[in-house]
Amino acid sequence: MIMQNAITELEELTLTSSAKNFLRETAKWTYFLSILGFIGLALMVVFSFFAGTLFNNLPETQTMPFDFGPVMTITYLILALIYFFPVYYLFQFSTKMKTALRSKNDEDLANAFEKLKSHYKFLGVFTIIILSLYFLFFVLAMVGVAFA
Repeated sequence: MIMQNAITELEELTLTSSAKNFLRETAKWTYFLSILGFIGLALMVVFSFFAGTLFNNLPETQTMPFDFGPVMTITYLILALIYFFPVYYLFQFSTKMKTALRSKNDEDLANAFEKLKSHYKFLGVFTIIILSLYFLFFVLAMVGVAFA
């Protein structure tokens, strides 16, 4: 007799009242964090427009061979664009989870978890990219030290 895993046999997954409460509380916190993220994004975009003037007025940048202000403006705008996606996915998760718990709709619940998956997938891929860049810079620094 072949014993099958009971979890893989489930066609429905029932959420207990405590699980619903945990999800409701999680949705509140993710909503709060996403709002703070949007505020941070807005401040980053506003700062990016003043960054050019700020960095051009620093005395050390007067000897730079290029205009450092626009470089900083573009850098902050790119960072804001990158930062937008995980914040947006987190916001979408929280609003869709609240809707799913209110409407008791399985499709809304699946959509909420899809947004949470997208949030973590984005963060995971971004982390891999950043770690790869750190590794590349480390290797380049070691090569530079070896040939110096």
